[in-house]
Amino acid sequence: MSDTTTAGYLDMELLRFTTAGSVDDGKSTLIGRLLYDSKAIFQDQLEAVEKASKRIGGEGEVNLALLTDGLRSEREQGITIDVAYRYFATPKRKFIIADTPGHIQYTRNMVTGASTANLAIILVDARHGLVEQTSRHSFIASLLGIKHVVYCINKMDLVDYSQERYEEIKSDIEDFASKLEINDIRYIPISALFGDNVVDRSKKMDWYEGATLLYTLETVHIGSDENLVDGRFPVQTVIRPQTTEFHDYRGYAGRVAGGVLKKGDEVTVLPSGFTSKIAKIDSYDGEIQEAFPPMSCTVILEDDIDVSRGDMIVRTNNQPDDTQDHELMVCWMSKRPIQLNGKYAVKHTSRDARCIVKEIRYKVDINNLHKLEDDKTINMNDIARIKIRTTVPLFTDRYQRNRNTGSLIIIDEATNETVGAGMIL
Repeated sequence: MSDTTTAGYLDMELLRFTTAGSVDDGKSTLIGRLLYDSKAIFQDQLEAVEKASKRIGGEGEVNLALLTDGLRSEREQGITIDVAYRYFATPKRKFIIADTPGHIQYTRNMVTGASTANLAIILVDARHGLVEQTSRHSFIASLLGIKHVVYCINKMDLVDYSQERYEEIKSDIEDFASKLEINDIRYIPISALFGDNVVDRSKKMDWYEGATLLYTLETVHIGSDENLVDGRFPVQTVIRPQTTEFHDYRGYAGRVAGGVLKKGDEVTVLPSGFTSKIAKIDSYDGEIQEAFPPMSCTVILEDDIDVSRGDMIVRTNNQPDDTQDHELMVCWMSKRPIQLNGKYAVKHTSRDARCIVKEIRYKVDINNLHKLEDDKTINMNDIARIKIRTTVPLFTDRYQRNRNTGSLIIIDEATNETVGAGMIL
């Protein structure tokens, strides 16, 4: 591969997407079909899947679901248990897929897979239509701030490719989705098993005039999904080379969490409140004039200010909330229920703190979105609204405004286990 080709390949836009749906809706088969038809599978992978298909009794057709169901227990049961990540690319875009489980007891796995996604594909079985899991996964996609959702009405081959059935399911989903905060919703009738409307247009559904799934993934506009307004730069480490060549170099390295940082911008360092200007921005390839999410870079300030890991560099006239009291929606991931007045560790961007759970407001019934204010027992896979107080201020924005500065994780200090994923309200 030539240097020019390599550079072009690395510069391609990356789309992260997640798949969700009930058990046996065909998520793994869909991803297998996507990889197979877009020629993103190596020959040895295909041969291994063909052998596995024969071993578990597949007749004729290759079981494409085995491309993503990597755990032995998944292959034996024919289901997805853990989040399976796959990577592939087309000439237009690079993709990272998170194939998440459909079972209710794996809600936390879906939250993990979807937390960084630009887009969610929610599969709906054309025979069953809108079911509880469809509602649940739609709600989680909305809660996690996923901007684009594609409902794939799968197994159209089992309803004779009926336009009437497709329109009926689409209407049901539209009624439910109107309650959610999702900007861009699309609907595609597909058959993952036979490849209809996945990569190639279906001849059996010529009544459908929309785009195929792959074309949608290649062309959906994600450039404006990041917050490019509020300048946020959490400092991960301070760079002091201590060499003769860079004797006075003092840079602050991290990943841009919001806004566009430019040379000459007036900035404030939190929590100290000292102000300065950006003297220079360095990247892996040398000096750059501006940095934006999700770029990693090093910021050098004009003034010698005491800045350390966990501090945040922000625009002077556009600052985040600076408080110790936080209300958040939390997805609980631990087998031990959340403890009211319990003490936990918290990680928010590059800042570490401890917190106490001050209040459990309500639990959400994610089947119908009802608030359960009388049930304050938050167990594994439950989603609830809680109030915490942290030992030090966190520099936050609303999660719906900025996913980077609006999210945190809650950690059990005794076991160092991540027990909760929080979205700040």
